[in-house]
Amino acid sequence: MSGHMGRSRQKAGDDGEQSLIGPPSSTGGDLLDQNASKPCFVYMLALFSGLGGFLFGYDTGVVSGAMLLLKKEMNLSALWQELLVSSTVWAAAFSALAGGSLNGWLGRRVCILLASFIFTIGGIILSLAPDKVVLLVGRVIVGLGIGIASMTVPVYIAEVSPPHLRGQLVTINNLFITGGQFIATVIDGVFSYMSHDGWRYMLGLSVVPAVLQFCGFLFLPESPRWLLQKGRSQEARHALSRIRGGQNVDEEYDSIRSSIEDEEKESGGGGIVILRMLKYGPTRRALFVGCGLQMFQQLSGVNTVMYYSATILQMAGVRDIKRAIWLSSATSATNFVFTMFGVWLLVERVGRRKLTLGSLLGTGLSLTVLAFGFLMSAQYSPPITLHPVDPQNLTCTLYGSCESCMLDPDCGFCYRENGTAVYDSSCVPVSAASTDHAAWGSCYNQTGQELPDSSLWAYNYCPTPYSWIVLLGLILYLAFFAPGMGPMPWTINSEIYPMWARSTGNACSAGVNWICNALVSLTFLHIAQMLTYYGAFFLYSGLVVLGLLFVQGCLPETKGMQLEDVDHLFTGPLCSCGASAPPNDSSNVQYTRNQTERSPAQYGAVGSDNGDQVALNNFIQSTFIHNFLFALFNVLFAF
Repeated sequence: MSGHMGRSRQKAGDDGEQSLIGPPSSTGGDLLDQNASKPCFVYMLALFSGLGGFLFGYDTGVVSGAMLLLKKEMNLSALWQELLVSSTVWAAAFSALAGGSLNGWLGRRVCILLASFIFTIGGIILSLAPDKVVLLVGRVIVGLGIGIASMTVPVYIAEVSPPHLRGQLVTINNLFITGGQFIATVIDGVFSYMSHDGWRYMLGLSVVPAVLQFCGFLFLPESPRWLLQKGRSQEARHALSRIRGGQNVDEEYDSIRSSIEDEEKESGGGGIVILRMLKYGPTRRALFVGCGLQMFQQLSGVNTVMYYSATILQMAGVRDIKRAIWLSSATSATNFVFTMFGVWLLVERVGRRKLTLGSLLGTGLSLTVLAFGFLMSAQYSPPITLHPVDPQNLTCTLYGSCESCMLDPDCGFCYRENGTAVYDSSCVPVSAASTDHAAWGSCYNQTGQELPDSSLWAYNYCPTPYSWIVLLGLILYLAFFAPGMGPMPWTINSEIYPMWARSTGNACSAGVNWICNALVSLTFLHIAQMLTYYGAFFLYSGLVVLGLLFVQGCLPETKGMQLEDVDHLFTGPLCSCGASAPPNDSSNVQYTRNQTERSPAQYGAVGSDNGDQVALNNFIQSTFIHNFLFALFNVLFAF
């Protein structure tokens, strides 16, 4: 029966790309014992591969603290800050989309070597950059390496892992991403005490894990499945034997070879895989859901929080750069710890769908707390009491509060302080030479000494007692985001496509993720200037609500299902996906079997009447509010 199911799905793709993640052997009992006896080498492969995720996380985290020093040392405008952040993301989007072709041509191992080599070159350029243009070039090069790694590493880990360890090992990449973000913020804190060139060490230290990964993969094997697909059978057998610790691999080798041969025999004509995916109803709906999840992951503002966490804390009134950087490390630690909870404890207890719903609900509430913190700071923003006349710049002197003054990147807030009371405050132009002082007046300081008359200078923040609300919002945001919307879009995308479309589907969804990442990171500072700080986070909160509705209506539960059965969840109307019966529901099993007996050519845009009735009944039994509350309680109390 399972063989018939696999052949039916492969016909849908004609000669779609070859899946290299083969099914477990039919004689899996003995094989499982062999694989379980010596998994150390497989874990080593996963750890060296996961360094690609670490590099991605490190770059995401390190730029937050480095940007505070860079904008001060190079006098960067908001546009240049956004360019330096988003250029890496745009480059990663391009190389991730190209990663599918590179993987098929060069192989997984060579692509990982290429990614680590590119990242090493980029890290060296960043550490030696004499100006912002060279810095931009380095950021682009780093992005190319990150994009290739983000596509290749999960595929390589999945292909070398034994079936009973595959799910656990693939998630190592997600843990390494959040671990890299946390380590990066600690590095930022350590080097924040170097007022000059500290950012060079922050950015340049990324070379260390890149070189380590490159050297490690010089001695690690290629994916046996890729070698078999290329007809290099002897190399494939040797690589598989090496990965399995010298155990007898005949059964697993024959299973992989048979899987590839069956797919090759049953694949018919040519054509572009993505076009066939769009023409075939189930894969079109799966692609819509997969890309939608990746889009809403980024539209929730996660990388705004990660890229600009130190800047956000400064905006909230944390004056000292070093303190802002160290506080941002607390948010990264939260991200890492709760990702571990989600990956290792919650996903198999709660399920993908409920965990994603609960994560989105908590994320939306946390963004509201974050926005409320900025709103309170704005409502009680210190008033401007002095309005000195500047014939060359009348704009700054017209603002009535510190909040409105801070929203103008050309202005700064000069004031005196007595305890918590602010007095003799004015909004004056920023010096063209540095944002550290004003262009004139009592906060003008050309010599670098202490400002006269006990005056204090604030750029990009206002003195406020409500900074703790923003910090609380950041921590709550990551505590809810990390276990669900962090890893789940990647996990779900690895499950919802049939074998012939899996690589292309993952490449497209990864590309959507990077493109939306770039759009959000490129526009954050300008949105904050146009909508105010609290307006920007209320906007992200509204987008999370849209994501919540999307997941509620379109995402099926895949927990406990065989990969070969997951794509059947998308044979019915898209609006009923979210209400699909659970895998252990007998009606759903019968629905899957009925659909399996039909040839792929008979699959229509709409499922069978029986399938629609099952979906409708389950939708009635599971109300919108019930799902939300149950998901939230599971996230809060499952562990």
